[in-house]
Amino acid sequence: MKKIASSISANAYHRITRYLNYLIGLSKEYEEYISSTNIGDALNINNVVVRKDLSIVSGNGKSKIGYDKLELIRDIKKFLGHDTLTNSVLVGVGHLGQALLSYKNFKKYGLNIVTAFDISEKIVGKIVNNTKILNSKEIVDSCIFFNVKVGIITTPDFIAQEVAEALVNGGVSAIWNFAPCELKVPNEISVKYEDMAASLAILIKQLNK
Repeated sequence: MKKIASSISANAYHRITRYLNYLIGLSKEYEEYISSTNIGDALNINNVVVRKDLSIVSGNGKSKIGYDKLELIRDIKKFLGHDTLTNSVLVGVGHLGQALLSYKNFKKYGLNIVTAFDISEKIVGKIVNNTKILNSKEIVDSCIFFNVKVGIITTPDFIAQEVAEALVNGGVSAIWNFAPCELKVPNEISVKYEDMAASLAILIKQLNK
């Protein structure tokens, strides 16, 4: 299966997202143009790396002048898909699922969660952050109806594979998996794993160095 559907690395995507956040955070009084060196110095990233990254997303840089700040923001948003909304669903409305549903900036990043699913009678039918919770039996039909492209899995590991298969049958093209397990899906389905245990282990390892 494809872990990341792109010819550039995950680290590059991460850096480009940091550039966007930095540019958006600049005050309106900041000068109109900004260089790769300015960005690199601010984020402690080699300016050669910044220049290479920006060449992937924008052709608007000018020698000895830099990039028009607003045009660069627009180009990065377009590259990252933030300029269009992609319909998605979330499956598993436990503590993590509810936290994700309560996050208000997904639309800002181009992700539109149209509905969510759970098997618990205590949660099905309720509204979480303006999102209605449906029974998981409705995953396939709902994904087809809403033309869903991204499925978010926040279920326990023992049910994640079944959920993934339902999402695929509903026509999703990508899965964002928070369940601590590997999924078996067709090769054309992109899967992004969020392994919080691994991330924590890396953080602790760096802390102990």
